[in-house]
Amino acid sequence: MTALRKNKQTTHEIELQGQPALLDLTGAMYLPDRDTLLVADLHFEKGSSFARRGMMLPPYDTRETLLALSDAVFRFDPKCVIALGDSFHDIGGPERLGDEERTTLGDVQKGRDWIWVTGNHDRILPDSIGGQVIEEMALGSLTLRHEPAAGEQAEIAGHLHPVGKVVMRGRATRRRCFLTDGSRCVMPALGAYAGGLNACDAAFKPLFPKGFTAHLIGTERIFAIARAMLCRD
Repeated sequence: MTALRKNKQTTHEIELQGQPALLDLTGAMYLPDRDTLLVADLHFEKGSSFARRGMMLPPYDTRETLLALSDAVFRFDPKCVIALGDSFHDIGGPERLGDEERTTLGDVQKGRDWIWVTGNHDRILPDSIGGQVIEEMALGSLTLRHEPAAGEQAEIAGHLHPVGKVVMRGRATRRRCFLTDGSRCVMPALGAYAGGLNACDAAFKPLFPKGFTAHLIGTERIFAIARAMLCRD
């Protein structure tokens, strides 16, 4: 059974640089031709980072994020997982992982290649978290990095945490989303406490000068919406 059939109920297929990509309800992306799963902006231990500065949040964000990550990893069962930066909210995050969370992370890494791309929050990562640590990498014709680079056409990146705002039946809803023009994709944040930046923000304009399609993550499916339907500018 192919990955597409196995995950049909939770995915939406697009083409990125001519190769298929499956966008998942968790916020992950699966590249079947490479048997590779991509995730972005996990922001593990954001809650404990805020607590150290006196801003108390429920300390369950890492656990919730690991549940979503585990769901995607065990359904797709990829040969390789690549985390596109800001996997930890700060450089002390790996040391603050609880025993249970550390065990869960080890379980999802087991038996597969695991690559951490560094981000602006976690430029240094210790060997204790397992896997390989790099700044960016090429995957066929695509460059994988944390921060998208204006002018670069073939890349998958994170960093900006895109969300789309839609109005349905008089009610506004904000949803995490993938933004793509077929060559570049900016991925949503998978982290439970990661927050989001409106897809209509000026930060996205130099990345998508000819527009984009926003693939909004709903509760049961992913909805493709053109930029013109989201942004009135």
